[in-house]
Amino acid sequence: MTLQQINFVVAISETGSMSKAAERLYLSQPTLTSSVHDLEEELGFQIFNRSRKGVTLTAEGTEFLPYARQLLGQYTDLAERYGLSLNRKWEFAVSTQHYSFAVKAFVELTKQFDDAEYQMALRETKTLDVIKDVSCLRSEIGILYLDEYNRKAIEKLLRDNELDFHSLILCDAYVYLWKGHPLADKSSISFEELTPYPCISFEQGAQSSFYMAEEILSTNEYSRIIKVCDRATVLNLMVGLNGYTLCSGIICEELNGDDFIAIPYQSDQDDPYGHMEVGYLTRKNTTLSKLGTQYIREIKRYLGIEAVSDDPPTATPASNAPKKRTP
Repeated sequence: MTLQQINFVVAISETGSMSKAAERLYLSQPTLTSSVHDLEEELGFQIFNRSRKGVTLTAEGTEFLPYARQLLGQYTDLAERYGLSLNRKWEFAVSTQHYSFAVKAFVELTKQFDDAEYQMALRETKTLDVIKDVSCLRSEIGILYLDEYNRKAIEKLLRDNELDFHSLILCDAYVYLWKGHPLADKSSISFEELTPYPCISFEQGAQSSFYMAEEILSTNEYSRIIKVCDRATVLNLMVGLNGYTLCSGIICEELNGDDFIAIPYQSDQDDPYGHMEVGYLTRKNTTLSKLGTQYIREIKRYLGIEAVSDDPPTATPASNAPKKRTP
């Protein structure tokens, strides 16, 4: 087994095609096919299923791929540290629930590579896909939240997928809405006051449970609810229908504009689910790459986290450095 063969396997899995991978690697397709076949012979199992429609991973290949990605990433980090030439593009991917601070950190990370070639991916996606992407190392990092309602279910999924959750910040619930909303001038908003207006929620798929919801307080009984797939639609519906969503309160006006505000949610005394813990996922027993480390550093910088401790900081309008809040 060689690093070159590992690189070939990763390229094929990412392109889904022998011909596209060969083109990306500047190889002839027969050379690529032969090299992968030799690796499969050495390993004693088939990594890819081949068909006229392309290639797909076998069950053994699916298990093998995360280790291949990790090995290739570690070699890349080692080569960079000691000045070796790899002639490879910078590569990084993150999967996240719909948080603008995650996008902002990605922007700041990418700006640092203006003069270099790179291939990066930012996937704002469903909660379960965040978990799956990191589990198979399609993304190095995942961003999501835990609360008292979803914690046991999500933590079981993380254990089953061999993932670690790293806490970033503790947040109270906020109501996110348009500045022209009838409730926009209130200092806090109760659930009863929201009843006449549609709650906007990110769709999680037909098979998902309440535990997968991106929005806190997902088990409340909403008289009007609209499911959406992207953040732009959320903002449009806030303006067009006086809709709202519930969020962490951490927003980025630079990306979303200043026409939207976050107002503290007024929790009932008997409601234990008015708080959330936002953090990031990594696969167990892996070390963050140089880009992954820098990405988390950019997130912490934006959130105003000066140092890492056992207890994550709490986000409040007075103490959170950016003083900008969004879902």
